[in-house]
Amino acid sequence: MERTDKGFLARYFDSRSDKGFFARYFNFQAEGTSYRAEIIGGVTTFLAISYIIFVNPEVLGDAGMEKGAVYTATVLSMIIGCLLMAFVARYPMAIAPSMGLNAYFSYSVVIGMGISWETALTGTLFSGIIFVFITLFKIRELILNIIPQSLKVANACGLGLFIAFIGLQGSGIIVDNEATLVTLGNLTVPTTALTIFGLILTFFFMVRRIPGAIFLGMAATSILGILTGVIQPPSSIISHVPSIAPIFGVAFTNIFTSPAEVFTPHLAIVVITFLIVEFFDTAAALIAVATYAGFINDKGEIRHANRALFSDASSILAGATVGVSPTSVLIESTTGIESGARTGFSTLIVAILCCFALFFSPLLQVVTPNVTAPALIVLGILMLSEARHIDWSRLENSIPAFFTMIMMPLTYNIAVGTALGLMLYPTIMFFQGRAREVHALLYVLFVIFLLYFVFLV
Repeated sequence: MERTDKGFLARYFDSRSDKGFFARYFNFQAEGTSYRAEIIGGVTTFLAISYIIFVNPEVLGDAGMEKGAVYTATVLSMIIGCLLMAFVARYPMAIAPSMGLNAYFSYSVVIGMGISWETALTGTLFSGIIFVFITLFKIRELILNIIPQSLKVANACGLGLFIAFIGLQGSGIIVDNEATLVTLGNLTVPTTALTIFGLILTFFFMVRRIPGAIFLGMAATSILGILTGVIQPPSSIISHVPSIAPIFGVAFTNIFTSPAEVFTPHLAIVVITFLIVEFFDTAAALIAVATYAGFINDKGEIRHANRALFSDASSILAGATVGVSPTSVLIESTTGIESGARTGFSTLIVAILCCFALFFSPLLQVVTPNVTAPALIVLGILMLSEARHIDWSRLENSIPAFFTMIMMPLTYNIAVGTALGLMLYPTIMFFQGRAREVHALLYVLFVIFLLYFVFLV
């Protein structure tokens, strides 16, 4: 006689789509999915985003933050963000520190503006608080609607150029030059050659559509670096979880310890820039992933959009608390959806895998700038591909979009590119006799950014 009794795991992870607590909670039957599909999708998404665990400490480390602490904080922010997205929105969308905002945090705010990383974290906290507020009161969609689509896309493309430029510099492919500012570096230098190898290998993985292409490219580059003596091997692979004490809660305590640095026009511009880029970053990723997963109805509305937006906004607050730059929904989540993920259970799998990642911090030693550079360059390519959505034949689109994109890497400052785009758009519309078509808030931003250029730059 066949046994019908099942153990704990069998009862909660039945392979059929309509059995078990999680299957009911995430409504597997209605979504046409199963535990197997969700687990495979979650693992695929984790592989696709796992490079962030190692790249983010490298980027924020350049701002003077302790890399081990940032490693732990990065993973914790991913766990919290993914749990929020899994149980609140129930979407197959992973959340992690944004590759772009972390670069702005380190290279534009801390290094470029001379603002301490502690105050920059406070700026992240303020932007998170505002983000939650405008999400709860549904102001977020209103603000998104008044900003032209061309500027939203240009912002993402400019971020891509900025990230790629950082990768090219960090690898030695592009170097300083007194006559021309920048020039091609010596490609035969072992560290630079290692980056080129990693870049080509990552291209191969991507073209062959291998899941986790960026992560696998970094892993292979690190291994080759160790074998050739370019990179020192790690003393161990698994260890205790690094303490986040040096950065945990600093975003709050800094308000009281350094008020003179916090309440300044410079930080106000930083918060505004964080907000605008967070708007564009999340909106673009959310729309792309929702479209890919089929979560958009006949009216063009994203199902349960406000839950996803709230999860995203709350994760920024959580990330600032543990000590990282702004987080965001990741476009890489589409890899998991392509593998079968349809519900928040796959995002729960990502969170669980992140818990295991906490113990692999010794590998930070082998993830050098030459290992992370290919990841940054590839991300730049992927982000720049969105430029196809800009109508370049219309000057009110092309002029602001061009300056938004080009000025981010040339000035090494995302705020400058964003500000110029938002100033040029109403200007061109005014020249065309279409000033009334521009929302009043854009004129307010025009004045704010004009004062920024006159008095703060």
